[in-house]
Amino acid sequence: MPAQNPRINVVLDNFLYQNVRLLAEKDDVSLSAKVRDLLKEALEVQEDIALSAFAEKRENSWNDTKALTHDDVWA
Repeated sequence: MPAQNPRINVVLDNFLYQNVRLLAEKDDVSLSAKVRDLLKEALEVQEDIALSAFAEKRENSWNDTKALTHDDVWA
């Protein structure tokens, strides 16, 4: 029976493997589950970095003279 979820094979150096193994043991989860969770966290961090850069760019381009007032928008 084929796997329901896509699979990725990853080669780790021994140091990284041992660290992931220790984290998995500490959390009482499989290596696969721990790697999946770490990857999810890393993707969330990358998304936060990208959104922060986007927000900073918008903040730096803000111009009070071109901004609409509340009355302009809702009148």
